[in-house]
Parts: sequence; C-alpha cells; structure tokens
Amino acid sequence: MFNYSKHKTYTNLFKENKISIGMFLPLRALNQEADIKPEIDLIREIEQQNFSAIWLRDIPLFDPNFGDIGQGFDPFVYAAWLAALTSKIAIGFGSAIFTLRHPIDLAKKATSIDQLSNGRLILGVAAGDRMSEFPAYNIPYNEKGMRFVESINMFRALLDNNNRTINSPLGYIDGNLRLIPKAVNDFIPLIVTGRGQQDIKWIAENSDGWFTYPIQTHNKEGVARLGKNISEFRQHIPGNMFKPHLTNEWIDLVEDKYYPRTPTNGGFILKTGRLGLIELLEEWQEVGVNHAALGIQYGKRPSKEVIQEIGEEVLPAFI
Repeated sequence: MFNYSKHKTYTNLFKENKISIGMFLPLRALNQEADIKPEIDLIREIEQQNFSAIWLRDIPLFDPNFGDIGQGFDPFVYAAWLAALTSKIAIGFGSAIFTLRHPIDLAKKATSIDQLSNGRLILGVAAGDRMSEFPAYNIPYNEKGMRFVESINMFRALLDNNNRTINSPLGYIDGNLRLIPKAVNDFIPLIVTGRGQQDIKWIAENSDGWFTYPIQTHNKEGVARLGKNISEFRQHIPGNMFKPHLTNEWIDLVEDKYYPRTPTNGGFILKTGRLGLIELLEEWQEVGVNHAALGIQYGKRPSKEVIQEIGEEVLPAFI
C-alpha cells in the first residue's frame, strides 16, 4: 500500500469531500494538423488562474468513427513539454492505454516525465475503447482485460525500489536489471479510467483512484446515478482509506450566466452558463466527486474568455 500523504501533487489535487477543477487539452478545436503553438499562452493562463490539473488523452491513431484526435501529439511527448512550460500544475493522463503499450516503455516514459515535472504526474490508465487500434498493434481484443491487469502489475513492479525478478505473461526481467529514473515519490498514482473489463471491487482494491464518465449532467438524476457508482466504489476500498473519484464533461460555456444546463450534440456536450456549471460542480462534490476535468474545445466562445471566467468566477467557489 502506498503512502499517499508523501505525494504532494496527489494530496493537493485530491481531498476528501472536496472537488478540484482541471482542464482537458486541447483548449480549442484542432484540425488534423494539430498545431499547438496557439495553446502556449492559454496553458500559462490556466496555471495562473490556479486550475489544479491539465489533462491529456492517449489516442494512437485517428479513427473517423470517433472523429477526434485528442490533443493530436503523443501525450508522453506533450507531457514532457508541459513539464518545462509549467511549474506547479498537475499533469494528468486521461488516460494512457496500458493494453497497447509495453509496461517497460510506459514506466520509462512515466518516470522520466515525473522527474522532469518534479513529481507532478498523475497517470490515468485505461484498457482502450477503440477496437480498430487492437489489430493495428496485433493484439487480440479479447485479451484486453488480462493485458490491462498484467500491465499495471508489471508497471508497478518496475517502479518498486526492491529490484526483484519480474516474471509476467508480458515479459521476464532479471532482478539485476533496473528501471532508471525512479519516480520522485517512489510511485506514480494510477487512476483507472472506466472499468478495463474489471469489476468495481478490483478497481477499489488495485487503483489509486477511479475516473469515470459522468452519465448525464443536465439534471440531478444523472448526478444521483453517478453518486451510487461512487458509493459502491468506496465500499470496497480496503481499510476505509480515501481514494479519489474523478469525472469529466465537455462544456460550451455561454456568456449568459443564467443559461440552464442543456445537453447538446446528443448529450456529448453540456451547454450552460457559469451558474449552471457551479451548480453541477456542487452536485458532483456532494455525491463524492473529488476532481472535475473540463473540456472546452467544442465551445463557441474564445478559449481565453472561458478560461478567465471559470478561473475568476467558478474556481473561488471551491477553494
């Protein structure tokens, strides 16, 4: 069991009965050229406005059936760039696809970014939901659940300071071989995204937190359903210890602060004014959400205006 109290980023980001707020990248709609240069000033604005985290997505290949490219660039490369561009904000993955990448490569990249950022990496981990990527990696889709568990086990064994032999279905590592560098705090928090074909009990026992989709966000019914899932998760956490729950929403924040929470684009995007956003965040906090990752790339207003409004008018309500 990890000593979470020694991980400054983890304890600053996740507090019991409190919600913190982060932002998903990209901060504006991207075409397939994925130019990030205009985002530099926006990322600095996010840190200056005291958002808690910046989140990246791991999308190896563009699939037109999904229609998005995340932030375009490889998240590990991007995270290293963010480590140099920022100084205090948490750098989160929502999430790294552990089934498609080998644990040695994942561990090497993750510990490198953790060192470069002075321990600011929070690593969301997922089994992958784009079936088209699995044959591209020559990995059977029906092995997804097994590979997810084995990848997490091997990743953590590699970060363990006790250099021991690792004998996994994914590879054999002699005890004389070591992973360098080590993580700043001797471990990197692994936040399971979705379920990875595992049950909630396994997630509660083996993760360092749980990141789930929010269900519907325009009314209290969806929030209540989310709360039931969080309660079930917490019932299975060993020793009644605290582990965080995270969720996200893509928002179109309009200028009219009274505009009600309204689902658009088939429920994929929540259109709302800032009072509706505050109301949603308060409801999430009440049912046990500890971090909200907001995406604004599908909104109509200039990104800088939205970042400033959330930073100046929304964040103070949750400090």
